[in-house]
Amino acid sequence: MASMEAIRKAPIGRPRGFDADKALERAMVVFWEQGYDGVSLTDLTAAMGITKTSMYAAFGNKEDLFRKALVRYAEGPAAYVAKALAEPTAREVATAFLAGSVQASTQPDCPAGCLGVQGALTAGDSSRIARDILADWRHEGQAYLRDRFQRAVDDGDLPPEADPALLGRYIMTVANGIAVQASGGATRDELEQIASAALGNWPPKAT
Repeated sequence: MASMEAIRKAPIGRPRGFDADKALERAMVVFWEQGYDGVSLTDLTAAMGITKTSMYAAFGNKEDLFRKALVRYAEGPAAYVAKALAEPTAREVATAFLAGSVQASTQPDCPAGCLGVQGALTAGDSSRIARDILADWRHEGQAYLRDRFQRAVDDGDLPPEADPALLGRYIMTVANGIAVQASGGATRDELEQIASAALGNWPPKAT
């Protein structure tokens, strides 16, 4: 399976007659709103404003397009992940990560929830690859959190008994739950309260 980094570096073809970046943005929204299984090639090409031939030439098959759409999502609505990881303390990382999840899941002009969570929640056996792609994407994010919290332990920001892997899994689980709640109609205020409550038992700063 190609890595997300390799997909990011892969060039996107630009056939004459349409803007590939705008077409990819539209495909991302359709996958986000309807999930991998819920979208047909006709749905995608209609939203993208291109023919199937142009889609295959510029983006590959449906799976290839989904991978590229997920990269676009990570660099756009989910860009808060990289910003959160750059915060100076572990608590600020966790706070920014959950705040970003709330904001990304409740944008007024976008589908509710998170493409990385619900993009394949209802996928059947024929779409197992989509579930695997999204599982890898979420695990990658969890690993980034784990490594960042390990650095916090090493730097004395978190106490030595803190478990970086558990903290990373915890924050990712809360963020995923926020996305699911948002797709079910929860408001931004309600989700911000959940994020705040989730940090109530955060390990104290090392002394």
